[in-house]
Amino acid sequence: MDVSTKDQARTTVFAPRLAELLDRHRGDAVFRLDAGTVGVGDPAVIDRLLWARPMRESERPTFKPFRGKAITRGESSELMQAITRDVRGALRKPLETGIDLSGEWPKVGHCYLRKLMFGADPFRLQLLSRRRLEASHAVSRTVLGTAAALPGGSVSADSAVSDLARHTFGTLTEFDFRHRLHAMGLYRRMASPICNTVSTLVTNASWLAAPFPADTPNRHILLETLRLLPPSWNLLRFASPEYPDIDRRIGPTDDVLLLPLLTQRDPRFWDDPDAYRPRRWADVADPDTVAGYLPFGHASERCWGRHLVLPLAERLMDLMRAGGYRVSPEQTVGRVPLDGLLGVRVRVVRG
Repeated sequence: MDVSTKDQARTTVFAPRLAELLDRHRGDAVFRLDAGTVGVGDPAVIDRLLWARPMRESERPTFKPFRGKAITRGESSELMQAITRDVRGALRKPLETGIDLSGEWPKVGHCYLRKLMFGADPFRLQLLSRRRLEASHAVSRTVLGTAAALPGGSVSADSAVSDLARHTFGTLTEFDFRHRLHAMGLYRRMASPICNTVSTLVTNASWLAAPFPADTPNRHILLETLRLLPPSWNLLRFASPEYPDIDRRIGPTDDVLLLPLLTQRDPRFWDDPDAYRPRRWADVADPDTVAGYLPFGHASERCWGRHLVLPLAERLMDLMRAGGYRVSPEQTVGRVPLDGLLGVRVRVVRG
């Protein structure tokens, strides 16, 4: 159990496996997780491991091969450019008035972001970014296959769809099932993670800080939230011959799980590491240079979305500030399940 909120009446409870990592291995450099996996919680060792070799295709969170087909650098670059234009276009829109952001988060935030960026896209594409698809891999595959099975697939040059949708249909040279499946799978790979990550981050920030104090910048709240509840709480690297030379506790067949969850709460690097203190970021010019702080990965290959996630999260926080939203006072416990994306579920209310 971990008390780390602004309001001491709120308690954060981690899933047993996460709680065990924090209780038993915080401060440990390299330790055995299971027969084939070694955990790493020391920033210096993590740094050496990540510089040892480039990230493999299978280790990329977004651009790993799709159904056995590699995603080229050129293809990933075009997709990143498309969604970057969509995010920038969304950020240029004036803040909405009269919308209701109360309810269960991150679901509410996810729905807002999906409509903001992809609301004009064809319905079968909009389906692919819905949050409910995250609950089941089988459901996700079924919906994706059904969407790809529908014939046709094009958008006119003057339509108001997202650039990501335009790219999805524009890259198809043959409108058969195989091409549609690949293109729509990549659409989902881009649209869904940006909505999931941003809505989870703002939910976590709301749990730790809402109602957001007027004298604390959004960016400081988000940086501290990313430290305490990093959505990407681990980085997996598969066994590599370089690793045993870096640390002899890593065997030649061992995968390594690098753990920002531990480094970002390590008392050797953070004063009062479990406490929510956004002011600690006031004098930090570049968070990417802080030892062990890896919410968007390592300098060897940063997450492609880091410059998109924070501005979108700040927009959502501006809306919540304007509406006077906060976590329901009836909710005193936030549970953090063992998911790929680390976050709480909260009920948000006005005033």
